[in-house]
Order: sequence, then structure tokens, then C-alpha cells
Amino acid sequence: MKQDMIVILDLGSHENTVVARAIRALGVYSEIYPHDITAAELKALPNVKGIIINGGPNNVIDGVAIDVLPDIYEAGFPVMAAGHDKALCEVKLAQFANDEEAIKEAVKGFVFDTCKAEANWNMKNFVADQVELIRQQVGDKKVLLALSGGVDSSVVAALLLKAIGDNLVCVHVNHGLMRKGESENVVEVFRNQLCANLVYVDATDRFLGLLEGVADPEQKRKIIGTEFIRVFEEEARKLDGIDFLGQGTIYPDIVESGTKTAKMVKSHHNVGGLPEDLQFALVEPLKQLFKDEVRACGVELGLPYEMVYRQPFPGPGLGVRCLGAITRDRLEALREADAILREEFAIAGLDKKVWQYFTVVPDFKSVGVRDNARSYDWPVIIRAVNTIDAMTATIEQIEWPILLKITDRILKEVPNVNRVCYDMSPKPSSTIEWE
Repeated sequence: MKQDMIVILDLGSHENTVVARAIRALGVYSEIYPHDITAAELKALPNVKGIIINGGPNNVIDGVAIDVLPDIYEAGFPVMAAGHDKALCEVKLAQFANDEEAIKEAVKGFVFDTCKAEANWNMKNFVADQVELIRQQVGDKKVLLALSGGVDSSVVAALLLKAIGDNLVCVHVNHGLMRKGESENVVEVFRNQLCANLVYVDATDRFLGLLEGVADPEQKRKIIGTEFIRVFEEEARKLDGIDFLGQGTIYPDIVESGTKTAKMVKSHHNVGGLPEDLQFALVEPLKQLFKDEVRACGVELGLPYEMVYRQPFPGPGLGVRCLGAITRDRLEALREADAILREEFAIAGLDKKVWQYFTVVPDFKSVGVRDNARSYDWPVIIRAVNTIDAMTATIEQIEWPILLKITDRILKEVPNVNRVCYDMSPKPSSTIEWE
């Protein structure tokens, strides 16, 4: 069943994703497209019921005010815009400033009364559509999937298994940047419990060798992303009929990697780090979903609760939490501190309350005291945030006794660490990850 769709044309607004989420919350599917989409391209999209032209502060590019193409107004779709002022074409939604409930009320009449859209956007229909689309794209060929064990790749694996079964080959690469016990758990769950066709590759030395001395976070991300593809290509050459690469790209990955009217926040390994000579066609069934929708999709597919609500973990792993040039001893300190944090959050029940929590170890030291002598060691920074869609985030207010216990354990159990700090910065102005 194809869902009705409301198209949002990006004319420089900061609220595009909030508007899209609000429309989806009404039960109607919505996607964001660039302002210069043509009428022909628009008509080629499935089940478009109406258009929202959403302007904002980024509506000037190279000194020129941007506008949608004139033929958009003649395409035959209902259009929501302020007075149809072609100089700005700005919907008066910015006044609600990320208030999803208020935006739902503001667009409800347009979506249902004007556009006559049907509220048929739900995960059951989404899964059915994606299974059909995957089968059409892949046919009887095989798909190679990077299976990190995180939520996104796990849900993609479940979707692909439902669509193509044994033609899915999962590859788990241990790049040496995994959390403590992570690779072992991935093998246990996917190979031993879910009986997936899983190939395990230990490439720790390979990745850390390439990253040696590399301090720039964007360069680190691109090295990790590119090398991932190289590893997959090597594994694919050992197999027959691999033509596709499955990826757990989700919508915030695409938005943060930059659009025509929005500057790049950071590149993602599965968006900005792919090599130009990629040997596979991509299969990305989650690329229009927000994080909470990915979890809902996992539930619909019958994945275990603990897998669907697993801690988010970036593709570059601890590589973007071991700040600056990665060293093995600092990486190990980070891994151990992270394990302590996760253990104590689970004991306190915060693992079910806090959306994402992790530690960061920067590439600098400070003076301290250990065993009655002067020490010169690293700090560990704790970050704990709550969010719905990863586009904005607030700080979790952890009770002092819990923070003190975590601090005490890290200082006693993790070598070469003499300070523990708590990151109080929301998103924006910070991002969730430090790099």
C-alpha cells in the first residue's frame, strides 16, 4: 500500500524536519526536497497530495534570494505558503519554534481538508512497501550488509532478511573502535541466536594503522568510512553474486551532512565518506526515517526490545570519542571508562531513561595526584542526552550520588585518568558527539 505524501520544499528553513515529523505524526507521510525541484520531478514522486513551501533565514544563496520554480505553482497540487509571496514563499510555522504539537494543528487543515490526504502512514505499511521495493531493486542478487549490531544496521538486517532471506550476507568488522565486549555480543546475537549469514572480520591493526597521527575529525571519519568499504569489497570478492551494499543510513545522517540551503554539521561515514569508485549499488531502506521511527520499525519487525532500544553508537565508533589523534592506550582508557558508565547507568535504571550516554577522552592531560605523587593524566568527560530525533538534544540531570559513584570507579579502575567532567551542553549549540 503506497502512502499519501505531503512534500516540503526547502526554502531555507530551520524547521523542515520538525514540520515533516509533525505531518508524519498526523499519520501522513512527508518528505523534504530542495527548492529547485522541477514540476516534472515532483509529479514523478508517488502519491503526492500537496506541497508546503517552507522558507527561512537561509533563503539567500550567493547573495541571491532563492525561490521555487514557477511551474511548481502550475503543477496541479495544493500549495501552502504565506500569501504565495514568491519573494519569500514562507509558511508561518517558524513562530512555533520546534513545537511539534502546534505545527500539527497549523497544518492539519491543509493536509486533510485541502489536500484530502489519507492517514495511512504507519510502520506496518512502511515495512510492506520497503520489502516490495527491496525485492524490486535486488531481484535474485545478494546484498552485503555492514552489521555493527547497532539499532540502524539491525533493523536494516531484519528488513533485508524479510525481503530476500538467504541472499543477505552480513559482515561485522571489528575496527578496534568498538565498545567493550561489543563484537563478541554481535557474533553471539546474530550468528548464534538469529542464524544470520555472518562474516566476522578483525581489522583492528589495519584501521588503527591508517588512523595513526590523524587528528582532524572529518579526516578520521572519511578514513574509517572508506576503509569500511574496502573491507567489504575484499569480502565480496570471496563471494559470488554480490551486487549491492546495504546501509543503515537514516534521515538525520543526510540532513547533518549538508543540503543546498543548510550547511554541513558533520559528514557521516555512510553519507560523506563513501569512495567515488564504489563497486556496489546501495540499498538504504531507512534513509527517510527518524531515529524513533527506526525503533518503531524494529518493533514492527519483531526484533527483541533490548536490540531495538540499544544505545546509539556512531559508525566511526570510539574513533570520534577518542578526540584528536588516536592512541591505543588512550583508546583503552576510553573503552574501560565507557564500560563503567554503562554498567552504573544500568544499575541506576538510567539505561531505560536516557537516550544516549557515553564517555569522551580528549587529547590533552592535566596535573593531578595519584598515590601521593604528582600525576599528569587524561580527563574523562561524561555525556548523557535525551532526544527524539537526534536533531536537538537536552542534558539529563543525573543525581549527584550516581555521578560520584561513577567518578570514583573511573578514577580508581581506569589507568592514566585523573579527572572526570560532566558535559552540560545541549544540542544546539553543541552536537551530540564531540567530533
